[in-house]
Amino acid sequence: MEHADLIVIGAGQSGLATAALAPRHGFARVLVLESAEEPGGAWPRYYDSLTLFSPARYSSLPGMRFPGDPDRYPRRDEVVDYLRAYAERLPASIRTSTTVASAIRQDSVWRVRSEDGREFTAPAVIAATGDYGTPFSPDIQGHPGFGGRVLHAADYRSPGAFAGQRVIVVGGGNSAIQIAAELGPVADTTLATRRPVGWTPQKPLGRDLHWWLKYSRVDIAPIRRLLAKVPVSVIDDGHYRAALDGHGVDRRDMFSRFTTGGVLWADGSKEDVDAVVFATGYRPVFSYLTGSGALDAAGAPVHRGGLSTTVKGLGFVGMDFQRSFSSKTLRGVGRDATWLLHRLPAPRR
Repeated sequence: MEHADLIVIGAGQSGLATAALAPRHGFARVLVLESAEEPGGAWPRYYDSLTLFSPARYSSLPGMRFPGDPDRYPRRDEVVDYLRAYAERLPASIRTSTTVASAIRQDSVWRVRSEDGREFTAPAVIAATGDYGTPFSPDIQGHPGFGGRVLHAADYRSPGAFAGQRVIVVGGGNSAIQIAAELGPVADTTLATRRPVGWTPQKPLGRDLHWWLKYSRVDIAPIRRLLAKVPVSVIDDGHYRAALDGHGVDRRDMFSRFTTGGVLWADGSKEDVDAVVFATGYRPVFSYLTGSGALDAAGAPVHRGGLSTTVKGLGFVGMDFQRSFSSKTLRGVGRDATWLLHRLPAPRR
């Protein structure tokens, strides 16, 4: 059994930022448990062309600037390299290939058990596993009988495998737009959404949107509930919109069901389809906290700003709108981690 002052579950951007900040708040011995073979969370598994919608100057974790031109928009591999370098500098022990099976508080101590039977203890635990390991796809009638290929954006890598095919991308967010835009030149592509796509200028009045968010303080905590209700909008400097138009990627209302060979559109027309890519987001799952008292009946954390309100010594980092508009982003996780660590009980020396 291994003991620490703080156990962080997950070595993605949220977990790494938390581990970096923990010593400043009295947690000298920090242990990070990560299910993958290396730190970095889900970033190494994203599609090849993924590009951040935030410039490098607003994509840094606490204590380490994102390298290179601060005004460029980093690609997936750049973020992966950055997170690897960040992990190497951490004042923490990282245990990779360690999937947490359960975390229960007993006798004022958290007891964390991995799937391979190892046990770890600490007075405080922070769940930073995020939700990118649990892709969400809507349950659409006829799916089991569809003869084509169905996949989630989490399993999409590059457009080459879809060359010459008829493809539908489902979703109206940033990932759906990026994937549809790069499929357009090689495949007959349609974007299927439940409402028209909303577009947000990437550089209103010549300044990046993230500059405005920061200096206008739009993403401060008191308005997070209002921000959570704002319809999804795609951040674009005109490039993706032009790519969709230029390659004939049309938008249609979401199809109503699958058929054996394709889909039935909302207007009643049928069409043969080779593949459907769901870019429909992810759902947080904290199965390792089942039975701990930290989750509600639906399996969601009971918390305020990331601090558990039902179990002592437990926090969460990296959830959508946890405390602000940027809570789930590279630039936002450090701020949330700082707030949380200040409120968790540090061990007495």
